Amino acid sequence: MGNGARPGPWRESWVMARKKTSEKAAGEADSGKSSSVESRISALLTISRAITSEKYLEDILRLIVTVTAEVMESKICSLMLIDEDGKLHVKATQSISKEYNKKRIIDVGKGIVGKVASENQPAIVHDVRVRNDYLYPEMARKEGLVSLLSVPLAVKGRVIGVINCYTSRPHDFTEPEVTVLTTIANQAAIAIENTELLVRSRVIQEELESRKLVERAKDILAAESGTGGDEAYRKMQQMSMNMRRPMRQIAEAIIISRGVNESS
Repeated sequence: MGNGARPGPWRESWVMARKKTSEKAAGEADSGKSSSVESRISALLTISRAITSEKYLEDILRLIVTVTAEVMESKICSLMLIDEDGKLHVKATQSISKEYNKKRIIDVGKGIVGKVASENQPAIVHDVRVRNDYLYPEMARKEGLVSLLSVPLAVKGRVIGVINCYTSRPHDFTEPEVTVLTTIANQAAIAIENTELLVRSRVIQEELESRKLVERAKDILAAESGTGGDEAYRKMQQMSMNMRRPMRQIAEAIIISRGVNESS
């Protein structure tokens, strides 16, 4: 056939079929991308609602790893926080595996996950089973864990933990996937920080209330005995030691008993 010859009917049909197939594949790809984007947005909204709810922190963290595992299609997702001992501890995971849920503590700066925390940078590992710097290769082989995406949880530049996503087959994590997990990590960090601030606020408030009660009880004792405030305070301390009760309880008992006496 010459260059200027008209293609035969079979050729035209083949071209049209290829065109339709390409259009269908493109449409399915676009549909898949759209569905993936929608699922990620839905996941982020679910996590946002949980963070602003009155749920306990443990429940929020459990929801975060469960939703994250679904949207990232991960076999295991875990969230680790830096505890008082300065090491990373698993605080939440959707996995029910006894092997994975064994108490595993990681030093900050040690291994892949530890370096994510110390360097405040995500890590992408194609196959943890063959990496010398992965701390639990045997566990990974037993559980069928292959690829890993680990992202730091940070508040104002201060790393408080990491979130890890494992797949059951080799996977090259994409930039959008890293972005999604980073966004989730940021939300989780905010939830944790807000809870810690609330706890500290409550502790401070309770401490102030206790001091006020002790001062009031001390004044009552001082007035009754005609002694100074220091002597009354020492008496309350002795009562606290003898009865093995906190100073606040001793103060409340004194105030309540004097109130009863006054009203009778």
